Amino acid sequence: MTDRDCLSAEGLEAVLHRDIPLTREMGVKVLGWQDHQLRLHLPLAPNVNHKNTLFGGSLYCGAVLAGWGWLYLRLKEAGIDDGHIVIQDGLISYPLPVTRDGVAICDAPDQASWEKFVKLYHRRGRARLTLHTRIVADGSEETAVEFVGQFVLHR
Repeated sequence: MTDRDCLSAEGLEAVLHRDIPLTREMGVKVLGWQDHQLRLHLPLAPNVNHKNTLFGGSLYCGAVLAGWGWLYLRLKEAGIDDGHIVIQDGLISYPLPVTRDGVAICDAPDQASWEKFVKLYHRRGRARLTLHTRIVADGSEETAVEFVGQFVLHR
């Protein structure tokens, strides 16, 4: 797979399914990467719980994956491919149940935070970035899950 292939939704999905096998079992699909916003599809069927809603653990995974995927794609765009992305810390809240398929959405942090992150990584070989992910029920824009994750990139 070329770097150019990795910059597409299909490329990221292939990377997720290859490098994080759980994503295949969860049925995670990359819906799109546009204007520095990543959207992932989380189907209800393979992630259902005893209440017929999306399982909280699957929602957490989906939120982390959206942040990880966002950072992966943004780093590729920036020409940075010598680092490893890990989640260091995460805080999640579940204000609403997700009763059908979910969509995990990660938006870009502010430009100043991104630039500081890149500069620090180039200088020290390690940097942290806070990313916010929300999950909505498919067809809705009402936030059902809110996640704040601290991601670390290191050489």
